[in-house]
Amino acid sequence: MEKEAKEEATKRLSYITGHVEAVGRMVEQGQYCVDIMKQLFAVRRALAKVEVVILDSHLKSCVVEGIRDGRQDRVLQELVDLYDLANR
Repeated sequence: MEKEAKEEATKRLSYITGHVEAVGRMVEQGQYCVDIMKQLFAVRRALAKVEVVILDSHLKSCVVEGIRDGRQDRVLQELVDLYDLANR
């Protein structure tokens, strides 16, 4: 993973961890369900952004390197597997 992407993903995941903990407190305190759901939607969007950061880095570094090294079949199969997993 590219250094910048690793730093960005780590920063975002730290934020998400705090956000999830706050949502947990909301549940424990019995806060309004709609408010909890709104926060869960925000967490989901934040996770999706981390996925984009990591996938972008993977495509720009690992995939290119794998193709250069002659591992294109494996690299392409990994991408197909990721696509399938994301669409379950």
